[in-house]
Amino acid sequence: MSEVDEVDRIVSAWNVQRPDLDFSPLEVLSRMDRLSRQLDRARREVFHRSDIEPWEWDVLSALRRAGAPFKLSPKQLLQQTLVSSGTMTNRIDRLVSRRFVRREADPRDGRSILVLLTDEGRVRVDAAITRLVDAEAEMLHALPRTERDRLAGLLRKLSLSFDP
Repeated sequence: MSEVDEVDRIVSAWNVQRPDLDFSPLEVLSRMDRLSRQLDRARREVFHRSDIEPWEWDVLSALRRAGAPFKLSPKQLLQQTLVSSGTMTNRIDRLVSRRFVRREADPRDGRSILVLLTDEGRVRVDAAITRLVDAEAEMLHALPRTERDRLAGLLRKLSLSFDP
């Protein structure tokens, strides 16, 4: 091994203290945890520069990914953002007040509403995704494309093992 990181130092110390244990999970998951914190900081900076909050990103990006005409029901937004109904109502209210979304009646069911991404919301989410992709590409600069693809596949496999 040519380079040693903090996780290597931690695992090495544990190996001395507890040679009876297999610390290979720490070698993987401690690095994932550290990278997750770096990713969280980078994303917060991107959202700050785009003048949106992380929770706003969740809702706006769900609407943007839906494609034209960029409308979803509150229930569909709930499914994509994994928050409670009350929280979603509050988020939609706040996004309406910032003019990033608007509510409109569902033409298929007059009792229901749809949430529509406004032009201002689309500008914000498009700026944020551009910055996000750039920032995340920079985070991965040490890995060639083939290694990124392999890592993505391994992480997908691990992620799927947790899905119900």
